[in-house]
Amino acid sequence: MIIAVGGCQSPGGVKSAVVTTDLPAELKELDVTLSSIEAVMDLDRLRAEAAELEQESSRPDLWDDPEVAQRVTSRLSYVQGDIRRVEELRRRVDDLPVLHAMAQEEDDAATKAEVERELATLRGQIDELEVRTLLSGEYDLREALVTIRSEAGGVDAADFAEMLMRMYLRWAERHNYPTEVYDTSYAEEAGIKSATFAVKVPYAYGTLSVEQGTHRLVRISPFDNQGRRQTSFAGVEVVPVVEQDDHVDVPDADIRVDVFRSSGPGGQSVNTTDSAVRITHLPTGTVVSCQNEKSQLQNRAAAMRVLQSRLLDLRRIEQRAEMDLLRGDGSNSWGNQMRSYVLHPYQMVKDLRTEYETGNTGAVLDGDLDAFLEAGIRWKRKAQTAAGNGA
Repeated sequence: MIIAVGGCQSPGGVKSAVVTTDLPAELKELDVTLSSIEAVMDLDRLRAEAAELEQESSRPDLWDDPEVAQRVTSRLSYVQGDIRRVEELRRRVDDLPVLHAMAQEEDDAATKAEVERELATLRGQIDELEVRTLLSGEYDLREALVTIRSEAGGVDAADFAEMLMRMYLRWAERHNYPTEVYDTSYAEEAGIKSATFAVKVPYAYGTLSVEQGTHRLVRISPFDNQGRRQTSFAGVEVVPVVEQDDHVDVPDADIRVDVFRSSGPGGQSVNTTDSAVRITHLPTGTVVSCQNEKSQLQNRAAAMRVLQSRLLDLRRIEQRAEMDLLRGDGSNSWGNQMRSYVLHPYQMVKDLRTEYETGNTGAVLDGDLDAFLEAGIRWKRKAQTAAGNGA
């Protein structure tokens, strides 16, 4: 993942093969790293959890509550995938010294090349899994609720917001992570004013939380008939999805519910009735809406889940602010502008916190985010550790 479900995959690609001068030492280092990961993940605990989930999933009445059933089966698939992934890596790490000894004994160039390739692949996959172990925050295990809003830049900003939405949905698609779009507010000329969608996989929040902040795009505007360069901005918000034990109470007296006709390009059937729902939380002024379902009841239920996630995040932010105040640190360690996408006069995407950058802007905007996510998670963990040490 960083994260992955079922086979849990992490950000960051396999690193290219390199000529190894001390292969036995490299193998030893991989073995130590994997042993550390196994200890952190606690395979015995995972196997016990899988056994309990298997027993629960075999209950005849499980699907009487589809929401609970979905949660149980998804968690079981995820835990089993984690176990399989670590066990497979352990088997390959243990087999590689044998293959290396065979190549040395027979002086077989083809086998030596195979050892080098497998070593590079294992190094990349173990690095990815190691990143997953860094996600230990209170809500990191949760699914993610992502909201994208256009900011300064007019029609270019709305178009950029839609580009970012596609980027994240393509990232999820690359990893086979299920997503659900709850609401999209389209801009008049092009792009979107805002959109909210869920990424429904364990650790999605921990992974995508590093994407929160203001994103900046520099390009020749396709909407400027004089072909001038334009800078535009879009904001990304990531909050954890609420669970049943979160106890986020929302009294009916604290909300105002409005219904309206869904809007969007084309003539979808959802546009024919007042099925869309907008909920305003009066004490905080938080407004959420959902229009992706035909049923008003379904849209209201989805909007309430979004509202509860937002309120949970507000509570978390308030608690963190209180702790910062107690520590005498009221600064915002996350900053605001976090990534720059430059398409003209050169091609570059750069994370302004981690300094990670790439010139392959097309791949990034098509969802190739894993390296940025890995760098962000490592940066976030380092920042948290420094803060915990009073640095």
